[in-house]
Amino acid sequence: MRMLVVAAVLAGLAVPGGAEGRLAGFVALRDVDPSIGEDVRYAGPRNFTGAVVDGYAEPVCLLARPAAEALRRAQRELLRGGYALKVYDCYRPQRAVDRFVRWAGEPDDPAAKAEYYPEVDKGRLIPEGWIAARSAHSRGSTVDVTLVALPARREVDMGTSFDFFGPASHTRSPEVGAAARANRRLLERVLGAQGFVNLPEEWWHFTLRPEAFPDTAFDVPVSVAAGRP
Repeated sequence: MRMLVVAAVLAGLAVPGGAEGRLAGFVALRDVDPSIGEDVRYAGPRNFTGAVVDGYAEPVCLLARPAAEALRRAQRELLRGGYALKVYDCYRPQRAVDRFVRWAGEPDDPAAKAEYYPEVDKGRLIPEGWIAARSAHSRGSTVDVTLVALPARREVDMGTSFDFFGPASHTRSPEVGAAARANRRLLERVLGAQGFVNLPEEWWHFTLRPEAFPDTAFDVPVSVAAGRP
């Protein structure tokens, strides 16, 4: 869940998406390709904070339209090989990013530490870049995603769980097994062919380049209505 700090001045500002709480130029991924699985972790308690995260009103993946359409093209290729995509997070409002920063300053939860950051002191999550004040997700062209095997749609071995804060999550980590390395290469190859660029520290994190909104961090809550005209 490493978050990239935006250098441009405008990227440092969270802006609304319109008076009615909608995100112009965004779509619900399910409206573009309902065959892509969705497990939006921050809309429920199964995440490192242990609770629904601020700004996630509904468990839906919203993306800038070009990113959603690029995922649909990648999905078509994967389906031919017996795989499919499943997303964990897509557009992330700035208020959720702010919540992560506050969480990093709170006392440890032993269960969360054991699952998500057993090798890193919580006080080091911000200095080491796992948590930051700005996220590429807030611009709408970044997705956290994995592979599932068909027909059971069972998640394949990726070496670590989603949002594991540690070196084993690095895409090229030698700490994971051969099957996980092969699955990471497959995900990176298929998404890369559609213009997505992987964040090397996180095997699950991809940003479509060029971004539709490279200088804007949005703060509209995540809901189905926000991604529809």
